[in-house]
Amino acid sequence: MAEYPDATVRAIRDALQRGRFPFTELARRVGLGASATTERVRRLDRGVITGCRAEAGLGKAGCPVLAVVRLYPGSRHVPLHRLLGERPEVLECLGTTGEGCCVLKAAAASVVHLEEVMDESARFGSVTVSVVCRQTLPYRGPGGAPSGML
Repeated sequence: MAEYPDATVRAIRDALQRGRFPFTELARRVGLGASATTERVRRLDRGVITGCRAEAGLGKAGCPVLAVVRLYPGSRHVPLHRLLGERPEVLECLGTTGEGCCVLKAAAASVVHLEEVMDESARFGSVTVSVVCRQTLPYRGPGGAPSGML
């Protein structure tokens, strides 16, 4: 979209990454009228903004153990992807280049629970797990604004 680098578009995107609120409040925050802001958001909704989601506090949601997992599934991608789609513990899966080809973000109720999920995944190849000790920089989306929602 040609307008993406526009300062107003960046302001809208950054405001939306901080939370959801009525168009009138968004308009006030970015310095436009409500109808102009509504039209800009509708145009951005065609690819620049791809969704809006609430991010759950994993600990309060009963899954305080967060891990980054690298999978080395060899050629068994389809059954692995099916398994990952069925496991609610898998929050995200990225296909990557380099050593291994899948990087997962997974949340579990305990280390034992995480081990059970990883053992199931290991049927498809080698698994390397790193438990997250702290989130040094939360997801912030493009533009650098910390994200509570987008």
